[in-house]
Amino acid sequence: MFQSTNARTRQQVGGAGFYRIVYFFPQIIPAVIVGILWSYVYTPNIGLLNGVLRAAGLEGLTRSWLTDPGVVLWAIAAVAIWSSVGFYMVIFLASMQTIPTSFYEAAILDGATRWTSFKDITFPLIWDTIRTSIIYLAIAALDFFILVVVVSGGSTTTGARRAEVAALYLYNQAFDSSRWGYASAIGVVLLILTLLLSVVIMRATRRETYEF
Repeated sequence: MFQSTNARTRQQVGGAGFYRIVYFFPQIIPAVIVGILWSYVYTPNIGLLNGVLRAAGLEGLTRSWLTDPGVVLWAIAAVAIWSSVGFYMVIFLASMQTIPTSFYEAAILDGATRWTSFKDITFPLIWDTIRTSIIYLAIAALDFFILVVVVSGGSTTTGARRAEVAALYLYNQAFDSSRWGYASAIGVVLLILTLLLSVVIMRATRRETYEF
């Protein structure tokens, strides 16, 4: 009886189960497989992306996505977003479902719009989740190694060099240039930056905690 009553007091997100499956699906695919699949999508001559652009009559937009210095990092970032958005979607859905529906019912009675309900109820009550997600995303952005290497075809390729992030730079210094001491120093700096970034985000996003 208690479980049934409690279930009715929680915010129900329409189609939550379906969206969890759709958005979370890329998350269960190993990063290496994701990288290989998208490297074929970005292939200049036979890749899916350029093929779709040609079929749509947008020949001028086709390019070598993984060697063009102006777009290579953005192309790989798009893959990272596609593969990780489901993780954050599930977190936010779970957080939203803990909000009692009575809050929204009271807001509707007071004449609140959807935007007002989101701004004054949903956003403050899921702020801790947003805060944690920002920290996790910032730390992941400092890594960003596997997709760059796999999608671009290797750490020594032109595409990888033009999308050289900190973790890839560390790898190249250690295993390509055999500068082990320098690579170790980079690793220590990355650790310190990660800790400092976490502290800065925690302090910058600190706000009043709401309990219900």
